[in-house]
Amino acid sequence: MATKADRGAPVADGHGGSVGAPAGYAFRPATAADLPTCARIWRESLNDYLGRLNQPEVPDELGPILRLYGHLQATDPTRFVVAERGGPGDDRAMDGFVVALVRDRLWFLSMLFVRPKAQTQGLGRALIAAVLPTSDGEDAEPWSWHATATDTAQPISNGLYGSLGMVPRIPLLRLVGLPERAGAFPDLPAGIDATPFGEIDASGDGLGASALAAEVAALDRDTIGVERAVDHAFLVDEGRQGFLYHDRTGAAVGYGYTSESGRVGPVAVADASLLAAVVGHLVTAVRPRGAFGLWVPGSAGEVVVPLLRSGFRFDGFPVLLCWDRPFADFTRYLPISPGLL
Repeated sequence: MATKADRGAPVADGHGGSVGAPAGYAFRPATAADLPTCARIWRESLNDYLGRLNQPEVPDELGPILRLYGHLQATDPTRFVVAERGGPGDDRAMDGFVVALVRDRLWFLSMLFVRPKAQTQGLGRALIAAVLPTSDGEDAEPWSWHATATDTAQPISNGLYGSLGMVPRIPLLRLVGLPERAGAFPDLPAGIDATPFGEIDASGDGLGASALAAEVAALDRDTIGVERAVDHAFLVDEGRQGFLYHDRTGAAVGYGYTSESGRVGPVAVADASLLAAVVGHLVTAVRPRGAFGLWVPGSAGEVVVPLLRSGFRFDGFPVLLCWDRPFADFTRYLPISPGLL
């Protein structure tokens, strides 16, 4: 694990062998003070290849990514590892970082970025080895699935992930816009009610909040195979407004998040036929300050079609969802983001 990589010591490679940091580098767990440098490496690395593709640069607005990094560093501190060249504490010495998260039995590679000038030295592969779970022996860890999301424009990285078993399976599409054309989305079926999360525990006795947490956890287990209470708490702190959907019997049949910032997701439903109606509700339940943006798996085509018909458009290259074994039903689930699933 990541802690074994401190000061460049050999780390497990996840397949019974070991690998150390490349010559001249030392690995260590990230601290809160490292996160702004990680965000700059993220932006520099993205803009390096986006520029070669004549795509717009990532803007120098790092607030959202810094908040995500803060969440990941708080929930998975030993799996947030930085690579330093030379002495610690010097911003210019940090050349890369990796972040993996674990939710129940899912190990998910959230981020891997290396400065362009430090690429082709094996640094990326060594960083992944620093956070890969051990698969053999006494320290073997009980993760059932390994997954990641990666840009389609990164064939070398995608080959690396595939060699570790995380093979590209389906595209993850970024759609942005506003619902400008009426009638594109189906209405919520008769008997399906949408209730804001904040109204479920209006009594303040905590019972409603407990019931809400249990229903959301059950939907997560059913759609993506894991529970993730810490991520739901992060979404609320980020200002996303959640809705829970019940049928006539009172059974929870879905949940979803929307926000005035325009961020939509995650969304989970018990039946794939509900997904388009729930998304249609979420993009009309609030008025965003700009446009909405959401990530939709290609397997959820029934949602892509009404989004495009209503006025949304594709934004940028698709992302690839990769995994070694099936773990989620992406006809019934829209992720938070490629970095948090």
